[in-house]
Amino acid sequence: MLADEWAMAAKSVRPLPVGHKDLSEETRVRQRYVDLVMRSQARDTVRNRATAVRALRHTLHNRGFLEVETPMLQLLQGGATARPFVTHSNALDTDLFLRIAPELYLKRAVVGGIERVFEINRNFRNEGIDSTHSPEFAMLEAYEAYGSYDTMAELTQTLVMDCAREVYGSTVVTHADGSEHDLGGKWREITLFGAVSEAVGEEVTPDTPESELRRIAARHEVEISDSDTAGQIALELFEKLVEHNLIEPTFVRDYPIDVRPLTRAHRDNPRLAEAWDLYVFGVELATAYSELVDPVVQRERLEAQSRLAHRGDDQPMPVDEDFLRALEYGMPPSGGMGMGIDRLLMTLTGLGIRETILFPLLRPE
Repeated sequence: MLADEWAMAAKSVRPLPVGHKDLSEETRVRQRYVDLVMRSQARDTVRNRATAVRALRHTLHNRGFLEVETPMLQLLQGGATARPFVTHSNALDTDLFLRIAPELYLKRAVVGGIERVFEINRNFRNEGIDSTHSPEFAMLEAYEAYGSYDTMAELTQTLVMDCAREVYGSTVVTHADGSEHDLGGKWREITLFGAVSEAVGEEVTPDTPESELRRIAARHEVEISDSDTAGQIALELFEKLVEHNLIEPTFVRDYPIDVRPLTRAHRDNPRLAEAWDLYVFGVELATAYSELVDPVVQRERLEAQSRLAHRGDDQPMPVDEDFLRALEYGMPPSGGMGMGIDRLLMTLTGLGIRETILFPLLRPE
């Protein structure tokens, strides 16, 4: 068949790469548009991400959660300990912070009576870039009145498994290297102090003195700072000696209270916080709390955090008076959870974070 007419739809003045040669990782990431043209796997990753996010929304909507939007420009950074990006509002003549977490605004919504609330949002943290971290990243946060870190664990496992089913048709996920992993079944649970004790070969508890923890850290060549508290040292020991070995889905429960300032004290041991972090394939995927809703205790915690700046901590949370005022109107006991969307895709696909983000931030050429 011969064509009767033709028209040029677009002008191409650059040839595409040779099809039988693999693109370099640099080209794939920096020129994502070329990667999408040349590799079906790149296009599949974009589709899988959209499918996973759609599955998250579907599961949450079916459980009665309401999706909201909270400010990305904030007068105070809060909801996490991280260095913020700072900008300036000409209209208000004041510095503003790009959001590091939506937590404090979502809790305000719970105070206002929106008792099951979530947001899929963009966060910004002025920190390092590596295979698991990006300065700009996507995150799901959800809060449930009359929930706890236990109900959030069940919700999180359901969300992850529902995403796997939507992408792969089952809870068995296939990674980029061809390996298969089943995310179904009952997930493992351990405690932070139990895991640290096993790693260092001696018992470590919330009552272990700071001096003893410093001795243990030195023996295992774990770097700590002079300003670190006992809880921060225990957390450093866990991060350096344990977390990279947590391959199967594992909830690490019951953190030192001083490293989780927005978390309710454990009902059985006030030295601990009712908090867990979820690790899969050696990477933290999600975190959850039984939320601290007592405005008096919350003020004490935030004021203690702000004093850390005088001990050399450059990432303390400031005292947010409006957030404390909201709590003073009364917030019901609640569970809260945050999960990285980029890391969820890493869990489902086995790819690095730069390949799960469509257009990641890179150094200038």
